[in-house]
Amino acid sequence: MSWLGKLGLGFGSRGGLSTEASSAIAQGPDEDVPAPGQEFAQFGAGCFWGVELAFQRVHGVTKTEVGYSQGNLHEVTYEDICTGATNHSEVVRVQYDPRECKYEDLLGVFWARHDPSTLNRQGNDVGTQYRSGIYFYTAEQEKAAKESLENHQKIMNRKIVTEILPAKKFYRAEEYHQQYLEKGGRFGSKQSGAKGCNDPIRCYG
Repeated sequence: MSWLGKLGLGFGSRGGLSTEASSAIAQGPDEDVPAPGQEFAQFGAGCFWGVELAFQRVHGVTKTEVGYSQGNLHEVTYEDICTGATNHSEVVRVQYDPRECKYEDLLGVFWARHDPSTLNRQGNDVGTQYRSGIYFYTAEQEKAAKESLENHQKIMNRKIVTEILPAKKFYRAEEYHQQYLEKGGRFGSKQSGAKGCNDPIRCYG
């Protein structure tokens, strides 16, 4: 089936769902539950491979997953988002222990990892899936994110275009994307995800 068909724009509906129903599901909240005593955070900062590795290295982060969120297609795939038609963002969902890692620490990694002033672009990666975004789970995260953006804007000479929105349904990316750089990336050269590691991150391996 073509991507238009998957969107319900070419051949009826996808999986028996109308376009409206598919979008409603995709736009719903992330209802997954973190492990006991843990919390979720979700960030979009360009290609999710390097972003995930940066968060893997943070003390107190207990799990990372890459995936797709904020779009309008249910059960989305990498092929779908690459069309640019689904409005999904490549995101990293971080599970962290708030006793060991503050949300503000994660925000610091987020700002350091990418250029938040480029709209729908990070380096040579261009498209809406590469946009800068902080997707919050709680009112406390929302407040911290907005304050962090304001503070970061004071030290930047370009306007920040990062969106701050509620976390929506998270679609886990295909398995080969998970911990991609730690597994070797494109060139089979594994990069360390060890806590506290400061080795430069080679974005594509």
